[in-house]
Amino acid sequence: MGGGVERIPVMRPWLGDEEAEAAADAVRSGWVAQGPRVAAFERAFAAHVEVPAAVAVSSCTTALHLALINAGVGPGDEVVVPSLSFVATANAVRYVGARPVFADVELATGNLTAATVEPVLTAATRAVILVDQGGIPADLDGMRALVDRRGIVVVEDAACAAGSTYKGRPVGAGAVYATFSFHPRKLLTTGEGGMVTVARAEAAPRLRRLREHGMSVSAADRDAADRAGGAPVVETYDELGFNHRMTDIQAAVGLVQLGKLPAMVARRRELAARYRELLADLPGLVTPADPGYGTTNHQAFWVLLPADFPMSRDDLLGALAREGVSARRGIMAAHLEPVYADVEHVPLPVTERLTRDSLILPLFHDLTEHQQDRVVAALRAAAGARTAAVR
Repeated sequence: MGGGVERIPVMRPWLGDEEAEAAADAVRSGWVAQGPRVAAFERAFAAHVEVPAAVAVSSCTTALHLALINAGVGPGDEVVVPSLSFVATANAVRYVGARPVFADVELATGNLTAATVEPVLTAATRAVILVDQGGIPADLDGMRALVDRRGIVVVEDAACAAGSTYKGRPVGAGAVYATFSFHPRKLLTTGEGGMVTVARAEAAPRLRRLREHGMSVSAADRDAADRAGGAPVVETYDELGFNHRMTDIQAAVGLVQLGKLPAMVARRRELAARYRELLADLPGLVTPADPGYGTTNHQAFWVLLPADFPMSRDDLLGALAREGVSARRGIMAAHLEPVYADVEHVPLPVTERLTRDSLILPLFHDLTEHQQDRVVAALRAAAGARTAAVR
């Protein structure tokens, strides 16, 4: 690659002056920790997901942690998770002292299904963490039909799925608990941050206490009481809590980002459709698509290489890098990492194929068609195919 050719990143958040001004307003207000903007972001996000309440936290990992605690999951319990997910999904299970049980995924979506989960259920199974991988919605109703009658809770890990839909509603709308990530790799970002949504409003107060050291009264409520001139409010600590809070600076950015989410989703879906069109004639190449029951936000655009592709996935990543294209390996498989080498599991052939033979191509809001054409040309060259005509 020539030194003057611009490198195309795999992802870039869509941030601008409006987010910068919102963050500056929070700083100027003097209230930069968890406060009124966090509360406003929670209300707006709950309305977006169509749930009674949402609780803002420091990451999707901490959202999973609190959801499992509130669901009563603990030592001696088993939680079914996909190995095909960022390691945080399984880590949250260990945080509460439970045992992660790996199940395979379906090839088309990269998600758990009732058929892949049922064989690993035992009398000790207390929960299933259902991941919407890459923003592709998982079949929540199908999973709940399998496990609800057994007293097993489904926690939807919607880290990647803000803006995706399931059966005509926002992802998370039908979940007992759903958790979201606002990391910069996601569509909606607050730098770091997350959210847990709940199907019952009465579940939210405990989650809010747990995120703030278990305090019976939040810092914001204490400040409001002080300003009202009443008697000082003294908090108590009735159970073990955590420091899982979001800041008002982050929430200010999140409120702006939430307003931009429909435009983000529309643009990504447009670019994903163009990728599929330009790559359609490469034999055996699999690209992500909407399942029959929902729509994806295309948080990531991954391609699965055919068995006869002329080079390995890792060699392809190198070839793309030499052409100035930043790509990434596909979704990791936790069971192949040293930290989970001690966990026995059923065979996971689909997981292992997806993690070995897939890669993530550049996709972000302001990706240009020229940049996309460069990505496609580099991929087609590696496949030994002529570059498709620009559409």
